[in-house]
Amino acid sequence: MAGIRDTSIITALPAQDRVRQVTDAVAAYIEQAELKVGDRLPAERELMSALGVGRSTIREVIRRFEALGVIETRRGSGSYLLKPVAAGTVHMSLSLNTARQRDALLQTLEVRRGIEAEASVVAARRRTAADLANIEEKLDEMERVHLAKGTSGPEDLAFHLAIYDATHNPLFRQLLEQMREAFERFWDHPFDREDFARRSFPFHRELFDAIVDQDTAMAREKTLRILEVVEEDIREMSR
Repeated sequence: MAGIRDTSIITALPAQDRVRQVTDAVAAYIEQAELKVGDRLPAERELMSALGVGRSTIREVIRRFEALGVIETRRGSGSYLLKPVAAGTVHMSLSLNTARQRDALLQTLEVRRGIEAEASVVAARRRTAADLANIEEKLDEMERVHLAKGTSGPEDLAFHLAIYDATHNPLFRQLLEQMREAFERFWDHPFDREDFARRSFPFHRELFDAIVDQDTAMAREKTLRILEVVEEDIREMSR
């Protein structure tokens, strides 16, 4: 019939692509609407309707803006702009288009080694009692899941984010959030092995102890040991 086109050949966007597109769209709106610091953003339902996406996607985008320190969400009031936003500055353009998973994992590991070792040192130097409580809470949950399932995923990330927060330097978390999409693409069940990086698990408690003791040298050493074990697993499992 004239005018009817076959749309079955169109591939649905992965959820991660939708998050990226919505992030770009919200940043473009902020820029084009010339919102100023302190201005309120449209409500969740308004963004859902305008962008044609679900609540979970909108909330993930808002969470990312919060992590970057450009939006603040106030309970019962809405989300407000904390810093100027331009569409071209929301993302760092990171690309890991290598065809070999092993190479991609080793590349991301090189970046993590530099950032996480320094973050652990700064956290050990600056951590407060509240920071320690937060890190230990995330570590306890990571250990609980690990003992129950033999592995951990989001819990491990939450532990490291808590360490980043303990640096009291927002750039550490912002850098991780900017690189998170590229990292997660390759770190989700590498080689289809549930036991990937399991051997690094005990060193997380030792890293926490070093931060408690404000032993910066030991904090760096334990962080590097965790990543060293992960690298060994990558090389072993990719043979």
